[in-house]
Amino acid sequence: MNKILIIEDELAIAELEKDYLELSDFQVEVETDGETGAKKALENDYDMLILDLLLPGVDGFDICRKVREKKDMPIIMVSSKNDDIDKIRGLGLGADDYITKPFSPSELVARVKAHLSRYSRLVGSNNNDNECIEIRGIMIDKTARRVFVDGQEKIFTTKEFDLLTFLAQNPNHVFTKEELFQKIWGMESVGDVATVTVHIKKIREKVERDTSKPQYIETIWGVGYRFKI
Repeated sequence: MNKILIIEDELAIAELEKDYLELSDFQVEVETDGETGAKKALENDYDMLILDLLLPGVDGFDICRKVREKKDMPIIMVSSKNDDIDKIRGLGLGADDYITKPFSPSELVARVKAHLSRYSRLVGSNNNDNECIEIRGIMIDKTARRVFVDGQEKIFTTKEFDLLTFLAQNPNHVFTKEELFQKIWGMESVGDVATVTVHIKKIREKVERDTSKPQYIETIWGVGYRFKI
């Protein structure tokens, strides 16, 4: 049974999320204080973190950054703030998804299931011999989930790795942001594809020699992105 930690200071919202997730056979714990929640997330094993942005003690941005430095698990950030800058910052810190309040509990459950299912499939491939992709100085070890650029290892979040690998496995094919969101996050974009843009930016910072003139992941203006070989 997957174990989920909800850090949410509005207890009524947290309890509603908890009830719906437990009806879907998840084990759920709730913390309403940012500092206590961060400590719990770092010291215990959870399969997913659902994290409110505005919290007493420590805000969601700080918690996301601290958890991502030490843990590799899906993080869904929840907030009443609909500003793109907050979405971009949260996703840039390593959150896998960003949901704006108000939202339906069933939507949250659907996103939780999609992220956990995809994560489980990806990390379950470690029983095979290492499978690698090598393209012009980039080496992607799909089995160990490691990336090397000119021999130097670069650290990638789960979704950054998935997105880079998908593009590298489909070179010269142009994908729209909506297609990439569906392929990597496993759900419809619902009009919000900012997460794809943020992840492409973070990947470029790690693999490109000059991000203003990308040699690997190209932007096809008005369409999307492609990995050039």
